[in-house]
Amino acid sequence: MPSRRAGRFLLLCVLSGPAALTAQSSPGTPRTLTLAQALELAKRNSPTYRQSLNDADPASAAVRAARGGMLPTVSTSAGIGYTGSGRSTFGGSFFNQTSPTMSSNYSINASWQLNARTFMQPAQAQANERATDENIAAAGVNLTFDVTTQYLNTLRAAATVEVARQQVDRNGEFLDLARARYQVGQASLLDVRQAEVTKARGDVQLMQSGQQHTQAKIELLRRMGLSSPADIDSMRLTEAFALAEPRYDLDDLRAQARGGNPGIRAASATREAAAIGVRAARSEYLPSFSVSSGFSGFTQQFTNEDALLNNALGGALSNRANCEFQNDILRRLSSPHPAPGGGIIADCNAFAGLDATGAELLPENTQSLRKSNSVFPFNFTRQPWSIRVGVSLPIWDGWQRSQRISQARAQEDDAREQVRAQQLSIDGQVHASLLSVRTAWATARIQDTNRGGAREQLQLARDRYRLGLGTALELADAQNAVTQTEAEYVTAIYDYHLAVVGLEAAVGRPLR
Repeated sequence: MPSRRAGRFLLLCVLSGPAALTAQSSPGTPRTLTLAQALELAKRNSPTYRQSLNDADPASAAVRAARGGMLPTVSTSAGIGYTGSGRSTFGGSFFNQTSPTMSSNYSINASWQLNARTFMQPAQAQANERATDENIAAAGVNLTFDVTTQYLNTLRAAATVEVARQQVDRNGEFLDLARARYQVGQASLLDVRQAEVTKARGDVQLMQSGQQHTQAKIELLRRMGLSSPADIDSMRLTEAFALAEPRYDLDDLRAQARGGNPGIRAASATREAAAIGVRAARSEYLPSFSVSSGFSGFTQQFTNEDALLNNALGGALSNRANCEFQNDILRRLSSPHPAPGGGIIADCNAFAGLDATGAELLPENTQSLRKSNSVFPFNFTRQPWSIRVGVSLPIWDGWQRSQRISQARAQEDDAREQVRAQQLSIDGQVHASLLSVRTAWATARIQDTNRGGAREQLQLARDRYRLGLGTALELADAQNAVTQTEAEYVTAIYDYHLAVVGLEAAVGRPLR
């Protein structure tokens, strides 16, 4: 008796020791977990599922971009520049710039291009967006299948622990009975040793089952996108799955799968997008229209105003010299009888913009030059507004359009065959999953009958051994038979539930 109690205490420490180290679960991991909670946590935390969700925004942005393609595009630019003084060459001519200049410019342009493909792109982008949404839905179905499968595997592991614990209890009773009969001389020491060996094997099996149960919980949390807490053994799964006779109809399930399986719907949306792509490729034989318009401005300011004034003074002096030269010619032509005035300019200094001395510009001209030069950076000289309208019709492009049409048709044919292949695959999965459900149901019923028979056999073997009519080996075999049939029943039960989960994944929606 003391050794039995010590053994149970050791098993209790091994199996529940981690839970006693900490009193609370880690944040985000509930102490009790239903299947609905597990699926909700998985949708929020699973890295694989969250990666699929990231595809939604680019698909939506593609739809907005396709719709925006039917609107004009507007662009603007601005800049500043600096050019030093010196000699430059343009078109074979030499230019000498005596003063550095600072410049600025701006431009605003709008363009609008329209063709048949432009009007088809929104519908094609919407079809691709639907395909993306269905792929995300398919990722959700896969996540549900994955998490539910592991949830059931964890429950199976818990049931296996319970089977092993019952075997430990039976082995303890067997050991107590063997020792009692040995003490009264009705059994040999061999029976006691046999019972002790059986008890030790059961203890080892219980510890191994407990470890597998813990590992199943860790794997469940991993698939949910969570790390396992230190007190993971304190987490309990509370979902109950009923064992019900399957009454599914194959044709009805196939019809539901063709209309509800996201993989088929995604393939159909891709086929629709490919069909629009064929029409868009054919539209390249139609003309395209374009409209563009814009306006701009610039500034240019000399940084050395003295050089600017010197250039202006030089020009004024040249104009005065021309004025005096022309006056001299007119005087000679009108001699000896000059006409009044005779076209002669009375004051060449004033005509050229010089003061009375003829050595400096008039003050108002100097002020005007300084003011006209002070334009940097925002006193722009605006360029004339312009607009351009064009029509383009490709005539010969070396069969490039024909090639693109051929590629688009091939993509459409591939997409159509992909839909058919997906439908055939789902039909086969539904049929195979339904057969698995029916087989698992029949197996579970048979195993239930078998475990009832094994229990009766164990009771008979225990009674025979208690009365001295049976052997210890016979009782040990009967106990092992009960444990085996109990484990097989647990396997059959969860095989049935897993088969139903597989059928639900093939159909694309829950069936229970």
